[in-house]
Amino acid sequence: MKNNIISLIISGFLCFEFMPAFAAPIQGHIEETNSNKTQNEKIFTNEKKKLENKKAVELTVSQVLNGATSIEGDEFFAEVSKDVLAGSGVLIPRGTIAHGIIRNISDPKRMGRDGYIELSFDYLITPDGREIPIEGGMTSKLNPAKSTAKVITDSATSVAIGGVAGTMAAVHIAGIEGAIVSHGYTLAGGAAIGGIVALGMSLFRKGDNVLISPGDEIKVHITSSQPIQILTHEALKQEEIKYEGLDVQINDIFLEKDPFDNLNTITLDLLIKNNSKTDFSCLDIAMVNDLHNSYHPSIFSNYRNSLGTKSVKKGENISGTLSFSVDNPNREHWLVFYDKKYRKPLAKISIENAKKDLNITDLKKKGKKKAKSKKIS
Repeated sequence: MKNNIISLIISGFLCFEFMPAFAAPIQGHIEETNSNKTQNEKIFTNEKKKLENKKAVELTVSQVLNGATSIEGDEFFAEVSKDVLAGSGVLIPRGTIAHGIIRNISDPKRMGRDGYIELSFDYLITPDGREIPIEGGMTSKLNPAKSTAKVITDSATSVAIGGVAGTMAAVHIAGIEGAIVSHGYTLAGGAAIGGIVALGMSLFRKGDNVLISPGDEIKVHITSSQPIQILTHEALKQEEIKYEGLDVQINDIFLEKDPFDNLNTITLDLLIKNNSKTDFSCLDIAMVNDLHNSYHPSIFSNYRNSLGTKSVKKGENISGTLSFSVDNPNREHWLVFYDKKYRKPLAKISIENAKKDLNITDLKKKGKKKAKSKKIS
């Protein structure tokens, strides 16, 4: 949040020249995509398939699941964060809601063993309103080998720390002279005693409670007893708003770290052809997510062709990058061009649609600098 505020303040100074005090209302023709898909062939393919327990479905939880405060039988909901593909379409679309129940909670145990939680899932609700019965579950419990390795590692670390403490205590009590006279036996004895004490403490130390927070991703193996209709990719494309004369082409999308070392900056490689009647400043362009949170272009971009502090004037074609530091890169986002005076969206381009067109399933970190931005005649 801090870097977004800083970015917005600095952008305001840099873009001030593009904000006339008494701008006239912008008139334009807005075209919206047709959302009335009445024919089943436009929504579904002719394929059906069962959800098989081969590949884990990625989910994002919507509430806190805490081993210390939650109880067995509590309901919770999670959201599918990535399309599950099958055949020529999508079996389970992103945004599908999964209903789950806490099946079991185990408290932390001695020897540093952490608590764990077991979850089960019984049905899905897809964005188009279908309820699909399922079976599936997950556990945060480590397998015995990993759990033992963790206890051994913790104990070994504790013994090492205890040994150092015991050695220092021996030096403090007997002094360096005592260690020399005893040929080092006082130091060895102190280290052994310290290690034994630390080992005993580690064996009686309890582990941690499990905590799953909103936004955390979990992977769950899910099966369905009945075949599910497969959706077409076209049916899942999001609605967009088009502004007459403004053509925005997204050539690439990648994820980067912001100046505070957070991997939360979405960068778009763009070609903008502005044959509309409107000039757009950097403050007239934003990225908006499905929670209606708005993010202005980042001025911290290290790309020489960054458009973050530039205007896109009418009659101008320009290529370059726009970077946006967002709260959660995994949410759905749109690139929005606003009316300068009334702040109404004139154009709205779906980032999810662009990902599908570019065959991008996961945003990858990319750090190569590109050529300088250029105007295209």
